[in-house]
Amino acid sequence: MTADRVLVVGLGSPDRGDDAVGAAVAERLAAMDLDHVDVVTREDPTQLVQLWAGHGAALVIDAVMSGNAPGRLHIREVGDAGEPLPTHAFTAAGRGGSHAFGLAGAVELARTLGTLPTHVTVVGVEAKTFDFGPMSPEIQEALDAAVATAAAELIALKEEVTPCV
Repeated sequence: MTADRVLVVGLGSPDRGDDAVGAAVAERLAAMDLDHVDVVTREDPTQLVQLWAGHGAALVIDAVMSGNAPGRLHIREVGDAGEPLPTHAFTAAGRGGSHAFGLAGAVELARTLGTLPTHVTVVGVEAKTFDFGPMSPEIQEALDAAVATAAAELIALKEEVTPCV
């Protein structure tokens, strides 16, 4: 059972421009080697439903496209009592074509199946492009702020699930 652990998931495709930001942030969090934290990267958000099962809390980092300035950070609490994510911003980012669903769909499916952790925080990084190639300069410039924000959210989640010592 992993109820006293926080699962960190960096979502995104490493070759789809700014979609790589989720994995890039997660890899930097993994390098911090924090207790009670499991870090994974995934391209497909449908895998979250199984990954979340049994975890007390989760932090998901993903690229979003909502029309705001590239690099802007969006923080959403979507745990078992949280609000749904806006599907227009948290889309599949082109992965899997029209048959795929994105993070918003995975959250609601997990909520329905009862596998959504009690505490789930999503750090969305506003993307500029999901075209093939490297991350845009705007997202590369925002990477340090995204890591710092995700780390602060992770520490808060750890306090929710780890036993007092």
